[in-house]
Amino acid sequence: MVFLPPLLFEAAWYTNWGNFLKWRRSIFIMGFGLVFFTSLAIAYFSVSIIPGFTLALGFLLGGIISPPDAVAASSVLKGVSIPKRGIAILEGESLVNDAASLTVFRFASIAILTGQFVMSTATTQFLMLSVMGVVVGLVIGHILYIFLRYVAKSSSISTPITLIAPYLMYIVAEHFEWSGVLAVVSGGLFLSFRAGDYLNYHTRIQTKEVWATVGFLLNGFVFILIGLELPVIINGLGEYSMEEAIDYALAICVIVIVLRLIAVYLSAFVPRILFKRVRIKEKSPGWKLPLVVGWAGMRGVVSLASALAIPLTLYDGTAFPHRNLILFITFVVILVTLVFQGLTLPLLIKLIKIEEVDEQASMEEQIDEIRVRLGKESIAYLDKHYAKEMLEHETIARVKEQIIRSVNASERAKEEDTRAQLSAVRGLYNKIMLELLALRRDGLYKIKESKAFDSDVIKEMEYSLDLEESRLSRK
Repeated sequence: MVFLPPLLFEAAWYTNWGNFLKWRRSIFIMGFGLVFFTSLAIAYFSVSIIPGFTLALGFLLGGIISPPDAVAASSVLKGVSIPKRGIAILEGESLVNDAASLTVFRFASIAILTGQFVMSTATTQFLMLSVMGVVVGLVIGHILYIFLRYVAKSSSISTPITLIAPYLMYIVAEHFEWSGVLAVVSGGLFLSFRAGDYLNYHTRIQTKEVWATVGFLLNGFVFILIGLELPVIINGLGEYSMEEAIDYALAICVIVIVLRLIAVYLSAFVPRILFKRVRIKEKSPGWKLPLVVGWAGMRGVVSLASALAIPLTLYDGTAFPHRNLILFITFVVILVTLVFQGLTLPLLIKLIKIEEVDEQASMEEQIDEIRVRLGKESIAYLDKHYAKEMLEHETIARVKEQIIRSVNASERAKEEDTRAQLSAVRGLYNKIMLELLALRRDGLYKIKESKAFDSDVIKEMEYSLDLEESRLSRK
């Protein structure tokens, strides 16, 4: 409960909606299908090789190690060129597979703790906890949205509320025995989607920096915890020797890696074979992109947090069976995928010389085009409202010149030193620049509504405007 809510909320908050919807088929196949398929395979495989392991324990292990971690993949892929489709699938998959894997984990835990599992009952409960979990997240999200928009007027209030929100959603849903995971994901997606309505420039900047710090610390603390617990885990392996435990873990690592590679290729090409519409609508990913996406299946913080959440004892007070072995296998799977796959992924990308699959403008080109559009609107506004002032004051006239240079060069104009100017002129300069910022925000909002550009590009432009407004608003 300490780690999962904020980490899930952060993933939902920074979801690229445009890419998520565009590649939703691949994301849901990987996020749900691969998780359940991996959990099933790990369950039966672990039972066949580990003495005394039950099917419920196998599903528990499968639920823990089935979801790849987008944070790990994104960290490894920084500075490496990879098609945007691959990044979109990896990030979208991580949001969906967390909910799927933790659901498997939940039901497997219940089966082990109670000793009972009925498929029909589990299916009904799954639908109930999923639907009601989403409902709880959306209801709390709407309540917080109203408060943030109409009551909270300070970043010192809004930012802490975004930190409290995931815990509130998770705790309320779990209190009624519904899915806290889906509550956090659905509520986070809603608040992220409507963030433009209640976050001003200062709150947006502060919230982004706070969440970056919180996410970094939580990820670090989870790895520290598993490292500190490793000696205890090793000493508590019981009837299993270290060599046996390592053999089991490495065998399961191989299964996890191979299953993902197979699943990625199947999800990429089976729909193309079966449906003509897919072949027409989407370009073939080729063999390189599925290989990279499949190899980027590093396990990380969600698997760690899930493993640490295994109860120490059953309801009758006896020790949870094979708990230390499950933790050890989880640790090895994370270690192997992070170190082996993580270190070799950039080398693999360079070796196969992967290129962009889909025809689309680069982020830099999209940013330049947006700057040109907003710049031309600003020039028209100046000509209409401040023609006289531009003739009278050189400083004000330079505003237009600066924007013209920005449009012509398709790059942000450099900030100029206004030097020693009359107080009134400086005030007028700031007033005009803030008005132009407001105009550009309106224009950016219209561009966002048109959905013609990547949401990542829109957020980058919005952040640039935030920084500029912050500079102009400083006293």
